[in-house]
Amino acid sequence: MKIGCLGAGVWGFCLARLLSSKGYDVILWSRDKELVAQLTETGEHPFLPGAFAHETMTFTSNLQEAIEGVDLIMESVTSAGIRPVFEQIKSKSIPTCPIVITSKGIEQHSGLTMANVLMEVLGPQSRNQIAYLSGPSYAIEVSKGLPTSVVVAAYDFDVMMQVCETFTTPAFRVYPNDDVLGVAYGGALKNIIAIACGIAEGLGLGYSTKAAIMTRGLHEIRKLAVAQGCKSETLSGLSGMGDLCLTCGSLISRNCRYGYLIAQGNSLQEAHKQIGMVVEGAYTCLSAYQLSQKLNIQMPITETVYKILYEKMPVSNAVQMLMERSVKAEHL
Repeated sequence: MKIGCLGAGVWGFCLARLLSSKGYDVILWSRDKELVAQLTETGEHPFLPGAFAHETMTFTSNLQEAIEGVDLIMESVTSAGIRPVFEQIKSKSIPTCPIVITSKGIEQHSGLTMANVLMEVLGPQSRNQIAYLSGPSYAIEVSKGLPTSVVVAAYDFDVMMQVCETFTTPAFRVYPNDDVLGVAYGGALKNIIAIACGIAEGLGLGYSTKAAIMTRGLHEIRKLAVAQGCKSETLSGLSGMGDLCLTCGSLISRNCRYGYLIAQGNSLQEAHKQIGMVVEGAYTCLSAYQLSQKLNIQMPITETVYKILYEKMPVSNAVQMLMERSVKAEHL
């Protein structure tokens, strides 16, 4: 099998490396020519020291070369980048092979999931080609071969099972799930809650506060996701609660670390610069807030993060804003 991987960030490189370890021919694309040159020369990703490319991996900055003649496309560009990348692909030819989405986000202003963005760009006939890979997985740990479990969701059963088989290794267990929307929303919205947990940690508020944010955050995720047609139980699984626990629980998470840096007094720009990679939760927060307003769904944690990131609300006001809300019965 020949696999074209789009996006050479840490997660894209990690998954490309995982696939090549199974003997697949993998070509990894990045628009960053300097990164491509470095990977070609050393085989080591600058943000994953000690994780070297396998011999079946090659690198390119030519998008057409990355997808030509492949049996499967794996997407690991940013949520904001998926539309322009696939519009560029469409201008050459529309892929007919399975497309695995690994980016976790919701498009701003349109409110579309990444799968719906692809269908809008490539056409509705692409629906049965699309799959999501999501779940609790840090690139640095997966690259070391530490065990974890994730899910693959797809509209077409055969594609779902093909992707499961393609990605599964002894240390990377992949479960099938037919709730594509639920997997998409769980993976995207948990990043917002992780920013809130990072802020709490940066303010020194303690583990009890983080536990409360995570629990109520999962409630917010479930409310919005179910209103969009997702299965409630999906949000209790690996792509929901599992990914939420991981992303909120450690400063390894760039979203959690972003919130932490802001609470420590860094500007948004300084926090982004220190992380050095895209913070998907900051992008998706606007999308989730827009959707909650459109659907008239109360999402106080999401709204608070939105006000900090987009309305310059002082972090010191965040706790007061949340704790002074009127008390209601706990509905789950």
